[in-house]
Amino acid sequence: METSTFWWVVAGITVAAELMSGTFYLLMIALGLVGAALAASAGASLSAQIAIAAVVGGGAVVVWRSLQLRGQHPPPAQANPDVNLDVGQIVQIDQWNADGSANVHYRGAHWTAIHRAGIVPTVGEHRVAEVIGARLLVDKT
Repeated sequence: METSTFWWVVAGITVAAELMSGTFYLLMIALGLVGAALAASAGASLSAQIAIAAVVGGGAVVVWRSLQLRGQHPPPAQANPDVNLDVGQIVQIDQWNADGSANVHYRGAHWTAIHRAGIVPTVGEHRVAEVIGARLLVDKT
C-alpha cells in the first residue's frame, strides 16, 4: 500500500469517528491527515508527512478553538450556573420589605432576596440570577 493511501484511509476513519462522537476537533485532525496524504502524493519524506499532519491538524485545532473562545466570557462565579447550582432556581416571594429585600424559604433555610436596582419588586415566582454572599439576587419569572 502506498503511503498516501494509508493517510487517506486514516483520514476517512477519523471523519467516521467524528461522525459518531460529534466533536468538531476530529475534523481538524482529519485536515492534517489529508495534508499528509497530499504531501505523500507529492513525494515528501515520511518525516515531512508526519510534520505536515501535525502542523496542519494542530494548527486547525488551535484556530478553531480560538474562534470559539472569541467574544465568549463566562459569567462571574456568583452568576454562573456551572459553578453555583442555585443560579436559575425558582423561589416564591410573598412579601417585600420596605428596604427592598424579602425573606424567602429556599433549600430548607431562610435567605434574603434582593431585586435588581431600578426594578419595582412584585410578589410571585422569581428566578435566582446571582448569589451574593448569603443573599439571592432574583429576577421576576
